Amino acid sequence: MRAVTIPEFGGADVLRQAEADVPEPGPGQVSIDVAYAGANFAEVLYRRGVVDVPLPFVPGIEVSGHVRAVGPDVEGLRRGQPVAALTIVDSGGYAEVAVTSADLVAPLDGLGLGLDVAAAVPSNGATAFLVLDRVARIEPGETVLVHAAAGGVGSQLGQAARLLGAGRVAGTVGGPAKIETARGFGYDDVVLRDAPAGEVAGLTGGRGFDIVVDMVGGPARRASLDALAPMGRMVVMGNASGADDVGVSANELWFTSKTVSGFNLAAFAGAAPAEAGRALRRAVAAAASGDLRVQVEELPLEQAAEAHKRIESGTTTGKLVLAVSR
Repeated sequence: MRAVTIPEFGGADVLRQAEADVPEPGPGQVSIDVAYAGANFAEVLYRRGVVDVPLPFVPGIEVSGHVRAVGPDVEGLRRGQPVAALTIVDSGGYAEVAVTSADLVAPLDGLGLGLDVAAAVPSNGATAFLVLDRVARIEPGETVLVHAAAGGVGSQLGQAARLLGAGRVAGTVGGPAKIETARGFGYDDVVLRDAPAGEVAGLTGGRGFDIVVDMVGGPARRASLDALAPMGRMVVMGNASGADDVGVSANELWFTSKTVSGFNLAAFAGAAPAEAGRALRRAVAAAASGDLRVQVEELPLEQAAEAHKRIESGTTTGKLVLAVSR
């Protein structure tokens, strides 16, 4: 089969198209004829060598397509069925056939959701619901601040917060051109990420946010902690800036009654696939109903390197997907 691989760690141009063996599903797994694969910052990290993976490696943490084969002990899925799936545990989505746990598959029958859009939902949509509901434990009426609000996962977090009952949802973006894009994803307020602290604090009348989600790191991480209200929760789920780690004092948390948590979808899906799958199916249903708007731009699989370059540039909005089917 055709696949895009990481033969060595490095820049986007190390990605190579190659022929690979077609994987077969084991017990509890399905194989999928891939129509589209989502392009994500996680795959950039694999390519850079930030995540230790065996080479050559086929990246790709989410796909859409049709069930190709069903392994032993799998119920409720059938050959030819349209699906969206998380392939994040073992990766492999940048290929014509991918294998994943049946728990991490969402049927698309009768939903009217295009396969291009369906490929853009699994990682970002599932993450949005898990981060807010499972990790931050959002309560009705609470205030939420999301960094990188116009990006792939940021575009979903603001909408998910609204669906889960948030009272006010604010976002930060890296440049002025992204402000209106973020507003289109349901944010009440959008400010530049390097805005003065007083401007961010003013969005809540100086009280602070109940929840802050940070996937940027660096100065934004320190600012996130400062932006929390007493009993506020910050969820750390990335370091897109590539900045050095930001230490958080346990004594500071104690004195200010604040909480810091981390979330990694790959680790969570590997440890709790059934729960990750429920979040995936929840996100797919919301996208199909129109409650979760997904902005998609399509590139052919052969342009995976271009997709990575755009993601690394920080200029993308919404989600890039790679068309895999011939």
